[in-house]
Amino acid sequence: MAMQLKASHPRGGRWPGILAGLAILLLVAAVLMMAGAGPAYRGELISLGEAFNLLRNGVYAAGGAVAVSIITLLLSMLARRFTSALMASLVIIAAAALLFVPWQHWQRAQEVPAIHDITTDTQNPPAFEALANARRAAPNAVDYPGEATAQQQRAAYPHIKPIIVDDSPQTVLAAAQAAAEESGWRIARITDNHIEATATTRWFGFEDDVVIRLTELDNGVQVDMRSASRLGASDVGTNAARIEEFLSALEARLE
Repeated sequence: MAMQLKASHPRGGRWPGILAGLAILLLVAAVLMMAGAGPAYRGELISLGEAFNLLRNGVYAAGGAVAVSIITLLLSMLARRFTSALMASLVIIAAAALLFVPWQHWQRAQEVPAIHDITTDTQNPPAFEALANARRAAPNAVDYPGEATAQQQRAAYPHIKPIIVDDSPQTVLAAAQAAAEESGWRIARITDNHIEATATTRWFGFEDDVVIRLTELDNGVQVDMRSASRLGASDVGTNAARIEEFLSALEARLE
């Protein structure tokens, strides 16, 4: 007597595996879009608007991966499909880590004013001279925006102030040049009391211009600094952080 063997099917059918695979595909797509947006723009392969669209779509894809993974996890637990549950859990963790950076950036943007030109001297800001033409060709202005920006800066970044160091102007200038070069800035001009340079962000390659001005006083040398983005209404705190880090590094170098 012939016996017909009935094939056994796992509980829940193929859906847990299919959904887990879909979650992984969405996560991979999110990583490619979010990680590739900056380098693609920096390499002039796409426009800035297209790069931001890639970022936005990457966030949507990561969110979709989380949603599908949650469904997969619930279904896998009901069907006792532990491999699919593990895959879904790993996708949720990876997507959350991926979304943390844009979430942190968005949070920072809500906390700081929409300004892009920061200086230690809002009454008489160091002027761009060697970089003036480059800034005229960019969307943001060459001149300091004025009192409205100064008021917002003082409220948001009260710690941004000049420093006074007890060294000769020549020593301070050499230290400032060394610190600028160590930061990877592209120096445009150096005079006896003035340094102009351009800092380029790593991911998108945005260019921010920097001026360092030295003023000799009876009790030392006052160092003023200005950092201004060429593009964008808000720098999300980047220029203020750059000034604070540079002046701290300069003081440490001179001690």
